Amino acid sequence: MSRFDSNPFEEEEVNPFADKAGRGRDAGQSNYGGGAFYMTNPGSVPPATSRLSPLPPEPYDRGATIDIPLDNAKDVKAKEKELQAKEAELKKREQELKRREDAVSRAGIVIEEKNWPPFFPLIHHDIPNEIPIHLQKIQYVAFTTFLGLVLCLLWNIVAVTTAWIKGEGPTIWFLAIIYFISGVPGGYVLWYRPLYRAMRTDSALKFGWFFFFYLIHGKSLTGILPAIDLLSGNALVGIFYLVGFGCFCLESLLSVWVLQQVYMYFRGSGKAAEMKREAARRTMMAAI
Repeated sequence: MSRFDSNPFEEEEVNPFADKAGRGRDAGQSNYGGGAFYMTNPGSVPPATSRLSPLPPEPYDRGATIDIPLDNAKDVKAKEKELQAKEAELKKREQELKRREDAVSRAGIVIEEKNWPPFFPLIHHDIPNEIPIHLQKIQYVAFTTFLGLVLCLLWNIVAVTTAWIKGEGPTIWFLAIIYFISGVPGGYVLWYRPLYRAMRTDSALKFGWFFFFYLIHGKSLTGILPAIDLLSGNALVGIFYLVGFGCFCLESLLSVWVLQQVYMYFRGSGKAAEMKREAARRTMMAAI
């Protein structure tokens, strides 16, 4: 055997990357290239620079719409002018409102915003921020007497309603209703609000208005004599009358204390003399 002959025991190598179609095309033909070394067909190996096939393009939706602004330069300028006009009008209104507020403050007029009770504001009430600190205690007790008046008049209706159910006439019930409807707003307008403003502005005239109406602000239909009279006939109605009488007694004691404290401040601060001078001046002006 020649030394150039191939090794009969050598196994045939198969390239896994070779073209299957090429191998199938010439199945019986050997790829032997001669010589002592075996080599596959170079054309069957894929080139090193080959790449993966690109992904298919995304589908294009021809029905999709794109909002493109169509305003031209003239429309933009028109809108700018409109916005500038509105801004100038707002500034003009703001200046006018400020001018009015300044005029009101110079005239001494206070704009009172309703803030009490918090759940349903009916009146303006702000003792911590508007009343001097040395007068706040008196004002708080005065406000307590006003709330006490409301409670007493409400209990008055309950007591006389019970008496009416137990056989008393309806006249006293109608009187209690009228007393409550007129007494609660009347008490606030006639004596509590003048005292509040007198404490806030230190006005002698407001103090005089308070003294005049505060002396007559309370009267009860459930007095001690009706209570004693009803106890013998109906104990329940008599007890209701006694509770009302006790409420009005407590209200009267607090009212006396408030009246005394306000009068002491009124005399001690010189408001009495100021009130006399104011009354004399008004008399002279009326005579002229």
